[in-house]
Amino acid sequence: MTTPVHLDHQPVNPLIVLPAWNEQEALPSVLQEIRTLMPGIAVLVVNDGSTDATSHVARRLGVPVLDLPVNLGVGGAMRAGFKYALRTGHDAVIQLDADGQHDPRNVETLLQAMASANVDVVIGARFAGVGAYESRGPRRWAMRGLSFVLSRLVGTRLTDTTSGFKLSGPRAVRLFATNYPAEYLGDTVESLVIAHRAGLSIRQVGVEMRPRSGGQPSHSPIRSAIFLLRAGLALGIALTRPATPLAPEVTR
Repeated sequence: MTTPVHLDHQPVNPLIVLPAWNEQEALPSVLQEIRTLMPGIAVLVVNDGSTDATSHVARRLGVPVLDLPVNLGVGGAMRAGFKYALRTGHDAVIQLDADGQHDPRNVETLLQAMASANVDVVIGARFAGVGAYESRGPRRWAMRGLSFVLSRLVGTRLTDTTSGFKLSGPRAVRLFATNYPAEYLGDTVESLVIAHRAGLSIRQVGVEMRPRSGGQPSHSPIRSAIFLLRAGLALGIALTRPATPLAPEVTR
């Protein structure tokens, strides 16, 4: 049983989605913290083709799991999560990393921002004056370039367009359940382009990032820089694709 959350006096039924790839070490503490801080909010782990015991660990802790047969990346995992949310009656999705770097206490900050600004997507931004998280070198340059371009596209200042900490409201869940990019980092950059072109509004709030609670990062800084440069190419491709309109709401 989940607890409705009120956005602008309208109740929503949020679902926390954790895309997880080989996160058996970090998951127990992450899931326990979510359960302690937000006992009434539903949680889903999308096991993204892990080769370790990620799926077993989540199920042992009583959390529903979607098992993807192969590793699709965060975009593919989140697309499955949005479809699950829509089919199970959840009209808001909170994306959290399964490695513990996102503090669940900030979920309330994102919910409040969505309610007060009446927007469709809220990004938890690492570079917005909260916390001491830093990124250096080519990785940081690429992130700044992406944020510069996307800020002008969506008409609001965005400083962390590659953040994996996001809240998607009812209209965004409906859009992303049918149209969400599976390419690497498409879930960040291209998803914002898709949302904007469908007429959805986007904002950010500052959040503090934490160290991983267990396991190893999946990419070295050099590989991250390479992939972020690829994200710049993905942005260029996304801008050339036709817009996808938001499908009409289905009433039951």
